[in-house]
This record gives sequence, C-alpha cells and structure tokens, in this order.
Amino acid sequence: MDFERHQNDLRVQRKANRTLGAVLALLGVCQLISLVVIASIVGSERTVIVPPNIDKSFWVSRDKASREYLEQMAGYVSWLMLDVTPTTVDWKRNVLLNWVSPEQHAAMKTKMDLEADRLRTHNASTSFLIQQLTTDEKEQSVLITGRLRRQINGTDVAEPETRSYLAQFHYTGGRVHIQTFKEIANVQPGQVRVGVAGSGTVAR
Repeated sequence: MDFERHQNDLRVQRKANRTLGAVLALLGVCQLISLVVIASIVGSERTVIVPPNIDKSFWVSRDKASREYLEQMAGYVSWLMLDVTPTTVDWKRNVLLNWVSPEQHAAMKTKMDLEADRLRTHNASTSFLIQQLTTDEKEQSVLITGRLRRQINGTDVAEPETRSYLAQFHYTGGRVHIQTFKEIANVQPGQVRVGVAGSGTVAR
C-alpha cells in the first residue's frame, strides 16, 4: 500500500515537473520574442519634419516634386536660414540639417555654426520677407526674392534690401533634400534661369 501510494506521488510529481517545465519554456520563448522586438525598435524611431503650414495640394513622383511642394519647402528653408536671432539660430540650424543632403551636411553645419557665432557676438538678427517665388520643376529649383532686414541690438543697420536666393532640391526615397541654398547677387525678376544652380555647396 505504501509502495503504490509512493508511485502515485512520483507520478504526480513528474506531471507537475513537466507542467512547470512547459511553463518555463513558454516564458523563455516569450522573453526571446520580446528581446527581438525591442532590438528591432531601438534606433528605428524617426522624426519626420514637414513645413509648418501646408496650404496647397501637391504631387510627388519617384524623383521629382511638384512646383507647389518646392515652393512651400523653399519658403520653409528660407525661414530657417534667414529669420534668425541669437536665441533661435541653434535650433533652426539643427532642424535645417535634417533636410540637407548627406554630401553637403558637414559644409552646411560649419557655415551655420559660424553664422551662429557671428549673431551671438554682435547680438544681431535677420528677417526675410518673401516677395516672389520662381520655380523650375525640371531642375527642382526655386528662386526666392524678398526683403532682408538686418539688426544689431534691435536697431536696423541699414534699410531692408531686396535679396534673391537660389534653393535647389533633390527628391528621392520619398524625401526631399537640400542640395544648394545660396544668394544670387544683382538679380532682377526674369533675368536668371532658375535651374542655373551649379554644383556648389549650400551657402548663405
């Protein structure tokens, strides 16, 4: 009688051990799946930055964006580049660098770092009022013309001047990149073909 009861106890114990083993195996599999999911998530977070106000419909294709999209991006980029103060230049630089093409990133960062130092040294600021946008869809370029105002310690250093800047973009992989942003001197409306951007680096 004691022997039979002992055997029953062993069978119950073995069954409990098998059940516990199955539970532990299931927990191990769940933990492994969790680790795989976490590993796939780490570093994949993406921040997508778009112009603050999208007020026109637009289209994009495999390697080109429409005139409306380019104009909105040109306005956004000129705001980041030309509407700056000592307190805003750093975060605007960081936002802008998210749009710069990889091959121009280092040069652009250097230029904006120098600009930030200049603004802080002189307590200067600039603002830009867009007056005209001339777009070339074929070249993915926009000629931006407007009035540039410059101040030091809150005082205008000169009357606002009419300035023109050429912004050239490259659309690929569902994202637009800034290839060039540079001033075009002595421009009169209709005198410059927008597509003439050359291969120069992004510049002020």
